[in-house]
Amino acid sequence: MNDPHDLHINVLGTSFSITAGEAPEYLEEVLAQYQIAVANTQGISGMKDPLKVAILTGFLLCDEINKLKLQIEEDHTNAEAERAGEERELHHITQSLITRLERVLDA
Repeated sequence: MNDPHDLHINVLGTSFSITAGEAPEYLEEVLAQYQIAVANTQGISGMKDPLKVAILTGFLLCDEINKLKLQIEEDHTNAEAERAGEERELHHITQSLITRLERVLDA
């Protein structure tokens, strides 16, 4: 873990500081992303209640994380299937070459 850094958070009318072991630039980036997510939630939902906006924003971010996980798993599965297909093709080519060599050597 990196040296702890403080981050001042001011979102939805609430202000506080946290200490985390990440680089300040990273913390600021995460905070900026969250602030954008909160603004998007407010714009989409029309909600004004800070607690409801925070809860819905958290829910939507979890939804996005799960969709990304599913996409990564799908990509991984597709890559494995592609590799398996390539391995079968290489095996077939190798067997074909061995058969040809055996014919030449037997002739």
